[in-house]
Amino acid sequence: MAWQESEHWLDGSANSKTYQDVLENALTADERNALRKKVVHPNEMPWELSPQGILKHLLNAHMNTRMETVDAYMQIIPRGSHSGKHRHLAEECVYVLEGHGYDLHQDCDVEITNTYHWKAQDEVKKFEWEAGDVIYIPPNTIHQHFNGDPNKPARLISATNRVYSMCGLNDLEQIENAPEYSPDTEIDADWVRKLIGNK
Repeated sequence: MAWQESEHWLDGSANSKTYQDVLENALTADERNALRKKVVHPNEMPWELSPQGILKHLLNAHMNTRMETVDAYMQIIPRGSHSGKHRHLAEECVYVLEGHGYDLHQDCDVEITNTYHWKAQDEVKKFEWEAGDVIYIPPNTIHQHFNGDPNKPARLISATNRVYSMCGLNDLEQIENAPEYSPDTEIDADWVRKLIGNK
């Protein structure tokens, strides 16, 4: 036989129940899903003061919801402030709930062979937005959100496809941190209210 495979295919003594485990997992999916949330209430959505900024997580893999493929968070950008700057392989959809401002986007040239390389292009593009708009962020684009209002916060909803990270293609890189970021700081609604000036 080609490549002398016939000399080796009978080697080994390891056993696995992988197929059986996958089958049992499929058979018990309905039972597991019945225990997972289909409605997430505001008090169940965790806050995070992240390098990207102030986030309230709506859906993610750690929240025991029925959502299998989408991660979503609300981002609060204080008056006159901005988000962090980052890039990721997954495309992103951002809905502007409140406020107005602009994004800076910088496309990257990407080469994927047996290794992965990217290089930022020279041109930085500016996109204005306001409440009701949807911002599209292409794959692997360096981007940052700026609140254009000196008096009020902006609120954005971000959604990305979780499948990229499931396939080992998360490739999230933080380039600049949000001004509000402070490592190991836990926040809550009162902290956010105080920061944005709501009583």
